[in-house]
Formats: sequence, C-alpha cells, structure tokens
Amino acid sequence: MPSVEAAAASGFAVVDVEATGSSSRRHRVVEVAVVLLGPDLAPEGEFSTLVDPLGPVGPTHIHGIEPAHLSGAPHFAGIAGRLLALLRGRVLVGHNVGCDRAFLAAEYARIGIRLPAVPELCTMQMAAAYATGDTYGLSLRACARALGLGGEVPHTALGDARTAAALFGHFVAETGTVGAESAVRALRERLSQAAEVRWPEAGGLPRPADALWKRRSNVSPGQYVPNVRHGSA
Repeated sequence: MPSVEAAAASGFAVVDVEATGSSSRRHRVVEVAVVLLGPDLAPEGEFSTLVDPLGPVGPTHIHGIEPAHLSGAPHFAGIAGRLLALLRGRVLVGHNVGCDRAFLAAEYARIGIRLPAVPELCTMQMAAAYATGDTYGLSLRACARALGLGGEVPHTALGDARTAAALFGHFVAETGTVGAESAVRALRERLSQAAEVRWPEAGGLPRPADALWKRRSNVSPGQYVPNVRHGSA
C-alpha cells in the first residue's frame, strides 16, 4: 500500500447514511456511520447511530429500520457536534460520496450550520476507473462482490461504511501496484487540503463527549470512538 503519511492531515472519514428517501432536500437521515482511517489507512475508530427523522422512516424494505427501532434515538441536532468533531480535518470518503455529503449538508443546514466544502474521494468513481464494475455493476454490493470483499450487513450505515472503507483500501493499494505515482500524490494533496478547511463551531449543540447515539443490534461491534454513551436497537 503506498504511504501517504507525509501529509499533515489527520486522515480519512468514510461515511454512509441511510435516509427516509432519495432527496436530500425533502427526506431525512435515519442512520449515519463514520469509519475513521489514519493517513496510512490504519483504522482509528467507528461511530454509528440511528437518527430520529421526526417523521416517517421511509423504505423499511431497504434499510430495515422500523419506527420502534428509533425509540430513544437522538435527533440530528443531538449528534451534530459529535459528527463535526469526527469529520474535522479529514478527507470525506464514500460510495457515491456526493449523495452522502448532500444529506449531511441538508441536515446541518436545518440547524443553521453550513457544512464546509471538503476534499472528497468516491469509491464508486474509483471502481469505474479500475473497471471493477464491468461484470456486476457499480453498486457498493456489486463492487464488494467483484473483489471478494463483504461479510457486512448491507443497507446498514455502519456495514456500508465498513465495506466502502475496505474498497477504498483496495483501490489505494492498487495505485501502488500499477505505479500510479500521480494518484498517490493526489491523495497527499487531498489530505493537505483537508487539514486547511475551516470548520464551523458547534455552539449551542451538545458537546462531542455528551452526544448520544444508538446503534443497531444486527451490526457487529467494532472499535468505537470513545467517550460516547451508547445503546442498541
């Protein structure tokens, strides 16, 4: 795996959201997860929570979340400060990451916070560049199957974030095997850019250490980010 340790940023945040529908303007986040990776892609921790959307939960047949699962789940404002602290200084990574970012930006806008533009890396675009999806398509599940990755529960935010992190690691490793020095240089540049982004203060929101979260019971535990109270659904 090519090293990107020289950059002065704090690494990568692999994100995934489950939502009540497909429109970030009309629908709400119902679950969010972040897998934290260091500049060298070493795992640093995970954060995941169900989120009360203050309305219908949307397509249960896809994400598996029922209204009863959200008993005790925080509103987005309850985790917003914690999430800002996790994303700060990191490159945003995801499978179709622009969609995940749009939902997060819309949720922050609803509580009066502007999510800054941050460097992004999309594993779907990486899969297209490496022709991973030629046989199965470019969905997260298809790409993982094509590469022999998997084992996570699909359409759970944490399961999908873990799978996207595994894809990301695979593609970064590929940049070394094919000698794509320009791709490694691009990673370093994004890390440096992420370190310079100015993030908003989360005044009036729960402090990061006090943020509540509630994860699903059907997702295996991992290395969770410390100082967070948690439950299960």
